[in-house]
Amino acid sequence: MSATVEAIETLIQKLPASDLAEFRRWFTEFDSSKWDVQIEDDAAFGKLDALANEALAEYRGGKVREL
Repeated sequence: MSATVEAIETLIQKLPASDLAEFRRWFTEFDSSKWDVQIEDDAAFGKLDALANEALAEYRGGKVREL
């Protein structure tokens, strides 16, 4: 089954409020899990190493403040 973004948008716009709330909850969980996988993959492939090293250098150099 193939659906276009426009078709999905149209269907979402027609949802009753309770179904829209359930869809929001589901999509938030779905999107978060996809984001988690992306971050894990990026970390595993070293794509975040430069950012981590920069943060550590600033920490070691005293360029941080308490939150």
